[in-house]
Amino acid sequence: MKAIALLGGPKEEWPQNLADKIKLAQKKGALIMASDRGSLFLLELGIVPDVALGDYDSLTNHERQLVERKVKDMRYSNPIKDFTDSEMLYYAAFIDYKVDDLTVYGATGGRLDHFFVNMYAVLKAPFASFKEQIKFVDKQNIVRFFGKGGHLISYNSDYRYLGIGALTEVKDFSIKNAKYDLAPVDLKVPTMYSSNEYLRQQAVKISCKFGVLIVINSRDKK
Repeated sequence: MKAIALLGGPKEEWPQNLADKIKLAQKKGALIMASDRGSLFLLELGIVPDVALGDYDSLTNHERQLVERKVKDMRYSNPIKDFTDSEMLYYAAFIDYKVDDLTVYGATGGRLDHFFVNMYAVLKAPFASFKEQIKFVDKQNIVRFFGKGGHLISYNSDYRYLGIGALTEVKDFSIKNAKYDLAPVDLKVPTMYSSNEYLRQQAVKISCKFGVLIVINSRDKK
């Protein structure tokens, strides 16, 4: 089962026609999830999430009660907690609902500490084992994560640029069939190779023998 999640990031960073995308996914049977203020955002779009999670500290009492009246699976956390709201959402998606694909909107923009929490969660147990099934999408970027082995990054005509790098220490990290290839290299610290591009509309191959890779398809702001 696929899942769509909306977090509380600023609306200005949403891709165009987000409501239509989520409604179409819902019609096709996708699980619709939200954390904290993302639940209110969905209701404002005319979409009732299947699951809402968080401490709801960004909502007024009236707004929280509105969400509670609409959403069947409401999950609450203490503001002083070990898991963040987004980590709770990942847990519910992969452990409780056993989804196999999670697209997250509203994870970028606004506060940088929130973005890094959302991203670094893919390095932590139990979420690390699901990292290749998670992607973040906003109006300029698609962010994905990959573990050891070889991976093909399919050509995407809507995103001219590729940022490919390492989130952790990696061994024998390479990039092939891109405008700028990279011979196998070992990296000790997180590193990003930015502004790469597809070559002749073909898939790009990345690989490593150890570590976690990050791939960002991106385009300039219009």
